[in-house]
Amino acid sequence: MTTQEYGVEVDARAPLRPGASAAVLDGDRLLLTRRSDNGEWCMPGGGIEAGERPAEAAEREVFEETGLRVRTTGLLGVYSDPDLVVVYPDGNRVQILGVLFRAEVVDGTAGLSDEVTEVGWFTAAEAAELTVIANHRPLLPTAYGAAGIYFNPSRSGDAVPSAAQ
Repeated sequence: MTTQEYGVEVDARAPLRPGASAAVLDGDRLLLTRRSDNGEWCMPGGGIEAGERPAEAAEREVFEETGLRVRTTGLLGVYSDPDLVVVYPDGNRVQILGVLFRAEVVDGTAGLSDEVTEVGWFTAAEAAELTVIANHRPLLPTAYGAAGIYFNPSRSGDAVPSAAQ
């Protein structure tokens, strides 16, 4: 089962894994998928493959996970948290560096796949009652349009000096 570990820079040696996800809205309802590996909910998405643009990865992942063909229409945020490491069943540990896109449905109906046991379209209030994966939970206000572009702020307001200084 895929799990998460939390703590201040829980594992600074965990490699960064680039990923892309999509916020697909139907009116005020957001498409969420229930993961087969841990039962938690998330926006569809996954790893960016070599030779692929992040937006292409988001579109491909939505199709692979749900059968929906979508078109990305804008950037909603960039997220990563060194205090959160994803641990896969094979023991690999990674820090996700993700890009969230707004996307619109082009064709199809949301369905299931090997990675998804359930799909649903949820209002913000309904999503608040679900167990959403830790990396996506803070993205929900942005996905619903209730907040601006998302990014993880630095830990300190002080500028970090460059190596040349």
